[in-house]
Formats: sequence, structure tokens, C-alpha cells
Amino acid sequence: MDFSLDDKFNIDVDASEVEKAINKFKGIAKTRQEDIDVLKRCFSMIDLTTLNTSDGYERGKLFADKVSQFPDQFPGMPNVAAICIYPSIVAAVKENLKASNVKIASVAAGFPASQTFLEIKLSECEMALEHGADELDVVMSVGTFLEGDYFTVFSELQQIKEVAENARVKVILETGALPSLNDIKLASFLAMEAGADFIKTSTGKLEPAATPEAVYVMCSAINEFFNKTGRKVGIKPAGGVSNSHDATLFYTIVEQVLGQDWLYPGLLRFGTSRLADVLLSDILGNKVKYFSTSSAVKY
Repeated sequence: MDFSLDDKFNIDVDASEVEKAINKFKGIAKTRQEDIDVLKRCFSMIDLTTLNTSDGYERGKLFADKVSQFPDQFPGMPNVAAICIYPSIVAAVKENLKASNVKIASVAAGFPASQTFLEIKLSECEMALEHGADELDVVMSVGTFLEGDYFTVFSELQQIKEVAENARVKVILETGALPSLNDIKLASFLAMEAGADFIKTSTGKLEPAATPEAVYVMCSAINEFFNKTGRKVGIKPAGGVSNSHDATLFYTIVEQVLGQDWLYPGLLRFGTSRLADVLLSDILGNKVKYFSTSSAVKY
């Protein structure tokens, strides 16, 4: 079946305009790297992530305990937005998480490659939700997208969203595997049309992961989509977001392209774990190793 969004949205991206905008935003972001209020906001948008082959029940419990105890350990600090884990340890996090305002996000649908059957993708999403996930992070079928079968990509994501119902679905575009900025914009529109609540840059398993250029193009697509449909879609830079410079730059891009309404965890997340302790250290003015204690996180 032919499936095209060209007649509905502007797919073309001017790379020189993107570069010009990014250079401008880098200047703004540089002035914010020591702005404690901005750093605290960025911290509150973190999806604290562990996606290791070695993860098990104890790893899930450790993350849940750390997040639950965080308000007592660091009064005056906002907590992270969510804990993001594999489906197999969702129950462990659910059982031990005492922070009621922190979501449980599960990767699903054949993460990280999305190279399995649709029935398995849907079943895994259902099971993750049954075990206590509030949100699903799923990868679009990148290989199918690159072959130009956009309808299948759309249909799969639409069915995943139907299974999720009211649970947030974050669709990972794996922007580092997409050949051009035009492809990133097209993939953004496909995901949003299919019902994505967030679009997310990367799994963190491929390079390049989150880049300013990809985030800018995705924000531009979100803005156009909102103007035409009235529906606000969130964005999640993920993979390699590891310092205050990265966080404030992505924060600034979202602010400048989408506006203040997007600057809260309901519409902006950072997929990372290394960033949490880095931001804490920068906010408090001394080296902090809280979340990285007992088995360091790599993402």
C-alpha cells in the first residue's frame, strides 16, 4: 500500500538553516550551564536508565530504592521523572518503588533492534504493562522504514499504541541509523501520526546517538504537527546525554523551537543515567556518586 505524508507535512529540511540555528542555541545554552534552576529542571526530566545484559531483580530493586530514598537524601531537589528498564525487571521496580510521582518506563517491542514478529512486540508490550509499567519505550522498525515501507512502520506503531491505551508510548527513531535529516523528519511524522506520545532519538546502543541536529529536526516536526493537529507530542533525547552542556543545549533547543509549555517532564525527558550524578554534582557544587553506587550505569 502506498503511504505518504508529503502532501500533509513539510518533509524537506534545510541543513544550512539547521546548522545556523544550532550555533545560535549553543550560545544560549552556554550561559545556562551554571543556572541552578535550569539544571534542576533538567534533573527532573531524567528517565533514570539501566539497560544491561546483566540486569536482574537486585538491579531493579537498587534503582527503585535509590529513587525512593532520594527526597530524604537530597531535600529541596526534584526527583527524576522515571526509571527505565527491561520488561523482565519491571516487577522488581514496581515492588520496591515508593516514590509515587516517579513513573516506571519499560523498553519493549523487541528493544533495541525491533527485529522480531509483530505478535511478539504486542505481547511484550502487554506483559510489561501487566507487570506495572506506566510507559513504553519502543523502537520503530528501522529496516522496514529504510526499505520505504512506511505503511508497515505506521501500522505497527499504531497497534502498539492501541495495546498501550492510556500508557505513554515513546517511539525511538534510532536517528543515528537514518541517512538524512529528511528521514528523521519523516520518521517523526510517521510516529506521531501513529499515536506516539513522545518521539525519542536513540536506543543508546548505536552511534551517533542524540545529536543537536536530530533533536532540532524532531522539535521542528513536533511544532508543525501541533500546529496542524492541536496535539502536543513530547521529545526524549537519549544516548550519550552525559553532562550539563548536553542537557542545557537540548533543553534550549526544545525551549526555542517549542516554547515553555514543553519544559516539564510531561513533554521533555532525557534518557540517561550518567547525567543524574553529574547534574547533582554541578547543582550542589561537590562530587556526588549517588545513583552510580553499587554497579555503575552505562547508557
